[in-house]
Amino acid sequence: MLARNGAPGDLDRLTQDLAQVTDAAGTVIPADAWRDDEALYLQFDLPGMDRAGIELITERDTLTLTAERPSPIPAGARPVLTERPTGRFTRRLTLFDALDTASAEAAYDNGVLTLRIPLAAQAKPRRIAISGGTPGIPGGPARQLPAPSGPRSAPAG
Repeated sequence: MLARNGAPGDLDRLTQDLAQVTDAAGTVIPADAWRDDEALYLQFDLPGMDRAGIELITERDTLTLTAERPSPIPAGARPVLTERPTGRFTRRLTLFDALDTASAEAAYDNGVLTLRIPLAAQAKPRRIAISGGTPGIPGGPARQLPAPSGPRSAPAG
């Protein structure tokens, strides 16, 4: 989904991962993803699936979504039309290191699974205060920059 370091190219990788949505049976699990300064959000369309049949697991840098929709056709009945996919569906996405997966939250409402994964503290944008003077140099005391040297020209006039 997003590269391991959270760099700008992550959105390209996310787009590629989301484009690979077909499981072995050819079924597509539609998804949307976006992020803000606080979290990554994912939404998956899982219409007709019972919440108890949906499982989300994060392991290392991988998110795995597994969902199951049983066939509504009773045993012994002869199907006349079967367009709605049934069975077990799996979707895997690669996550980047800057996510706090231990604090992830998920909700399922009206056939849409919404997942919110907060950004880790080190990945959140933060403002750096600017002070006067020159910053300290690692391994040594703070120094002032030397004054410019060389001949100065006299003002014209």
